[in-house]
Amino acid sequence: MLDNNEGNVEKTVEKIEEVVNETTDSKEVKTEVVLETTEVTLEIVTESAKAIEEVEDSVVKNEEDTAKKEVKEEKTTVLDYTTLPLEELVNELQKTLSNNPVNKIKDQVEAIKSAFNTKFGALLAEKKKVFLEEGGNAIDFQFTSPLKGAYNTLLSDYKKQRDAHYNAIEKQMNDNLDKRTQVIEDLKNLIEDADANTMYKEFRVLQDAWRSIGPVSKTRYNDTWKTYHHHVERFYDLLHLSNDFRDLDFKNNLEEKLKIIVKAEALAEYTDVNDAFKELQDLHKIWKEDIGPVAKEVREDVWQKFSAVTKKIHDKRHEHFRDMKSKYQEIINKKFLVIERLEAYDTSKNKTHKDWQNSINDIEKLRQEYFNVGKLPYAKSEEVWQKFKTATKKFNSSKNLFYKDEKNEQQENLKKKQALIEVAESLKESEDWNVATEAMKKVQSDWKKIGHVPRKFSDDIWNKFKAACNSYFDRYHDQKNAVSKEQQATVDAKKSFIESLKEEKEHTKESVLEAIKTWQELGQLPRNVRHLEGKFNKQIDRLLETLSLGKNEISMLKFTNVVDGLVANEDFRKLDSEQLFVRKKIDEVVKEMQQLENNLGFFSNATDDNPLVLNVKKRVLEFKEDLKIWKEKLSYIKKLDY
Repeated sequence: MLDNNEGNVEKTVEKIEEVVNETTDSKEVKTEVVLETTEVTLEIVTESAKAIEEVEDSVVKNEEDTAKKEVKEEKTTVLDYTTLPLEELVNELQKTLSNNPVNKIKDQVEAIKSAFNTKFGALLAEKKKVFLEEGGNAIDFQFTSPLKGAYNTLLSDYKKQRDAHYNAIEKQMNDNLDKRTQVIEDLKNLIEDADANTMYKEFRVLQDAWRSIGPVSKTRYNDTWKTYHHHVERFYDLLHLSNDFRDLDFKNNLEEKLKIIVKAEALAEYTDVNDAFKELQDLHKIWKEDIGPVAKEVREDVWQKFSAVTKKIHDKRHEHFRDMKSKYQEIINKKFLVIERLEAYDTSKNKTHKDWQNSINDIEKLRQEYFNVGKLPYAKSEEVWQKFKTATKKFNSSKNLFYKDEKNEQQENLKKKQALIEVAESLKESEDWNVATEAMKKVQSDWKKIGHVPRKFSDDIWNKFKAACNSYFDRYHDQKNAVSKEQQATVDAKKSFIESLKEEKEHTKESVLEAIKTWQELGQLPRNVRHLEGKFNKQIDRLLETLSLGKNEISMLKFTNVVDGLVANEDFRKLDSEQLFVRKKIDEVVKEMQQLENNLGFFSNATDDNPLVLNVKKRVLEFKEDLKIWKEKLSYIKKLDY
């Protein structure tokens, strides 16, 4: 279609020359007007031609890009490989090559290459330093690694696959070029051998063949299309022998081109200029590739309409990019502010894993802030991106140094815990219960004080340690819970005594106290049957409730019965809990009394016989009685020698 524009320029120049020639003898002012008009006309035509040329150049580029399948949306996501060790980088390269088409992984492979080369270079430098410190000569230094060999093999496979892929594309485009050339030759032969009865049908077959051929190299696209289009127009010029066929074809082509103009006019109203430009490229391709010429008398008019709307979309897109330039600068400035904060981030006070985890979270927030600011085109983003990478690399270097030291410390912790496992396993079969139990408790305490170990050993050593400890303490509790013949006799006697209490109908205070004394004289219960104490206490409580005793006296008798039982069983932990409970109840009663006494202050003007005042005073007296009994209980338990 560019040849149409060039023709327009030539025609305009010819007309200008005619005007100038005709006005040679005119006044100088008239000549200046004509020249000014000439310049404006040339500028309009040139601008339109530039717009068309830009669109059609992009069509050619997209043809080849499509063939190579390198469109942006086909690229896979690139991860942050800088934190991975060498072994995992090799695994990632293996997975990337195995799970993705070779034409989609360039960015991933490059990122892995960069990370691997950096880390392996550091490892190589470290090994060389050690070699030299041990007295080696630099010229004799050699270092090989299975990981490096595996990496090189994978990289070689990638290059072979990539080369094979693009060679196949190149061959396919060459084959397509041969096919297009053959269609052009067949079209030339059709014109030369013109048979009025068959040539139109044969021409249609050649058109379909041309349209079905895939893309060719962008360096040959325009040449082949112009040659093909030239011979298509030759064919239509020849077709005047059969005006019906030609006119019908011209009519169909005109209808299709007018439809394209309508679609292009709709694109001019799109808010997304990139989508509009992309669809405009498709329309230009259809115009050139799929639709033939129209009648000469409307050819110029139709093309000018399409050119005008193309220029409108083109200008709108350029205006959009001019606006974006100022926005890009704003985005760049914001990204630089984030980079400054990254560069100023202080990790000098980080001493623990928790400190570094907090810092990692902080840096991740800054990274997200950097990306959320907005996207930049590659040409504008590279400098900013490199500074961002440098800033994050500084942080990662400090972090990696810490965890390298942490790794050494974890190895020491592993040795300490393995030593404790040996101690625990040596004690797990011991029957010297007092000594072994204290030793086991110390081992468990020491274990808790030791820090983390490498994760891959963590579960294994913990399971071994837990198994040894559980084995010992299971045996320890089994022997403690084992009931001897003498203990069994005590259990049987106390069960019978509980049953006898249930059968007796009448009791006195003295008989209840005697029952408590008898129970204690029967002996101490083994730990695993201490629930019998609870059953006995329930019976005593029941008996006391049947006596004509005061509330406080019954409460005190119940309390002393329970406490004396705990003393007899040497259950000192429960005695401590009981004392703590009594103190807590005393505090609660005192607070309730204080609150009620404060409430009485609100009734300063009320008479003494006021129902509310009487009720509050009654409750205060009740709490005083409760406080008295609780203090008595505390006094009793404090006098016990345990």
